[in-house]
Amino acid sequence: MRIGELARTAGVTTRALRYYEEQGLLRPERSANGYRSYGESAVRVVANIRLLLAAGLTTDDLRLLDGCLRDELTGPHTCADPTPKIEVFEQRLALLQGRIDDLAAVRDQLLDRLSDLRGQPARPVRPARAVAPHAASAAEPAAA
Repeated sequence: MRIGELARTAGVTTRALRYYEEQGLLRPERSANGYRSYGESAVRVVANIRLLLAAGLTTDDLRLLDGCLRDELTGPHTCADPTPKIEVFEQRLALLQGRIDDLAAVRDQLLDRLSDLRGQPARPVRPARAVAPHAASAAEPAAA
């Protein structure tokens, strides 16, 4: 299928498809006249690219997954070598957990400040959580 047909079928723009190609995530065949030609598996590849980008992975991450992009990500995985997928997913999960922890720490600080402002009794003391420097700076008011 040609680029316009793939774009319609996959629900993306031709610009997005060209970007995926530039990033090495999508590899169309080229005809003698230079037209791109995609196989039926390209629809799944594009769907997987979109799913993983929406989940917070980067195009660099996706290049590490390479052949695994043709797998059905929501079903059984058939990558010949699942190691790259495991490594990328573990790294992303660690980053996500770090963000969750940072957001929870900021939330707790804001709840405490709100209680103070309303004159309400303090919430029960919880074990202190380490706040990452970027979360701490976001939680502190700017010095005037």
